[in-house]
Amino acid sequence: MTQKTEQKQKSHDAILASAATLLLERGIQASSIMDVMKGAGLTVGGFYGHFDSKEHLFTETLRATARTTWNALLRKAKEDAPEAPALKVLVRYLSRKHRDGVTPTCPLPSITSEVSRAGEPYRGALEAELQEFVQSYAELLPAGARRREKALTAIALMYGALSLARAVRGTKLGDEFLDAARKLGAELLTKEGA
Repeated sequence: MTQKTEQKQKSHDAILASAATLLLERGIQASSIMDVMKGAGLTVGGFYGHFDSKEHLFTETLRATARTTWNALLRKAKEDAPEAPALKVLVRYLSRKHRDGVTPTCPLPSITSEVSRAGEPYRGALEAELQEFVQSYAELLPAGARRREKALTAIALMYGALSLARAVRGTKLGDEFLDAARKLGAELLTKEGA
């Protein structure tokens, strides 16, 4: 790799990292190209050497951020609980630590409603990542006819409970959302044949 190619890759990575931070903190619409480039330590003029549009940047950022976060969660769960990784994912995702993190790591609670309003290309990017989430989570479950259905249910439960718990963080209700979802999710994942 030449020095010029290396520098271009470093700049590209810096742009994606800056966009990921803004995506998690502000969402898509409230994040401008100027803010992204400033966060990357680059000028706005260099943006189009890397991306065709803001939509292109944030579609790639949404996919990369979601995939990186999900894969890290799966990898850690497999290491920590090889006998029940699906349950470990659920417990870790619905933890107070995850909810209360200074910087959110999962983009879903931050961007899902915005994606539903904005439509394409974000909807397609999110759908592709969610399909991967469901497939990889289902693979953690014991083989069975309802494996995909359980994965869909558990992911919806995790996302919904975390979103509501973040919205009312610092209240008893916020903790109750997490506790109830962990309990119901554990029952779903450990119930035989259902």
